[in-house]
Amino acid sequence: QVQLVESGGGLMQAGGSLRLSCAASGRTLSTYAMAWFRQAPGKEREFVAAITWTRGNRDYADSVKGRFTISRDNARNTVYLQMNSLKPEDTAVYYCAADQSRATYLSGTDTARGYNYWGQGTQVTVSS
Repeated sequence: QVQLVESGGGLMQAGGSLRLSCAASGRTLSTYAMAWFRQAPGKEREFVAAITWTRGNRDYADSVKGRFTISRDNARNTVYLQMNSLKPEDTAVYYCAADQSRATYLSGTDTARGYNYWGQGTQVTVSS
């Protein structure tokens, strides 16, 4: 089992920055990739960014490219999402996800079905 705990959400004005953290605990040795997804009210969950754990390959949604950066600290089993130039449309609950089964190797790191562990989410609200 793997537990994921997100932190760092909050309220920010448009143009500001926030950094989200996701700490993984438990059986983390099999981590292949980790990612951030988000879900706004009334909308489906959508991919934000992903990173493979060993090689550090990154993938981003078009809507956040150039503004968000995903990174990881292997020693701390933690993944980060640095969010700059925030926009009101970034308002959502942000979820951390982990792939412990290499499913995203076939499905792609941008698809939710490839992740078998999820955090509880952290709210990010961007005011205009």
